[in-house]
Amino acid sequence: MVTALARPEQTMQELAFRTLLYRYFFFDWLFKDASRGDLRERSAAWRFNQAHAHWLLTYLRRWVWCGALFCLLGGSIELMLSAPVLSAFFYVPGVLSVPINVVICVLWVGLKTLPGPM
Repeated sequence: MVTALARPEQTMQELAFRTLLYRYFFFDWLFKDASRGDLRERSAAWRFNQAHAHWLLTYLRRWVWCGALFCLLGGSIELMLSAPVLSAFFYVPGVLSVPINVVICVLWVGLKTLPGPM
């Protein structure tokens, strides 16, 4: 699979919209795998990830706002239109943002408190 990182000279303005949307909500592209390589490489990846942990709070804020917005839309549709089935289409993404926020919090706390491989 060819990713957006295939060309190093490619800027953010040249990325496809779906790539930008993915990067707006998901953060795996921002971190390095600290489970591969020898001890030196894992330590370097761990330090890199710790240095970029502050971005997790931005992703947490995005998911909190999106979850709150979807729940608010679901509640509004249920109250104004009396359509519980239609409101479920908004409640479900709103509720699914909660475990994503839990994962982001655990990752942030882990990167801030746990010692690295060395």
